[in-house]
Amino acid sequence: MALSISMVVLLAIIVILMIKKAGLKAGHAVVCMLLGFYLASSSIAPTISELTTNVAGMIGDIRF
Repeated sequence: MALSISMVVLLAIIVILMIKKAGLKAGHAVVCMLLGFYLASSSIAPTISELTTNVAGMIGDIRF
């Protein structure tokens, strides 16, 4: 059975855990979020999307 989870939800969980456990400050998380918004509207956005899709596909192909 394959488990599908939204990348946004996964990254939000990671950020919350990093704020609580790893000492990431909320201001740093906001700066990273703003960087993501600006990257999404830049010309490099299709390349980033293709890269994450390919990595997710490679991870999905791993058999245990």
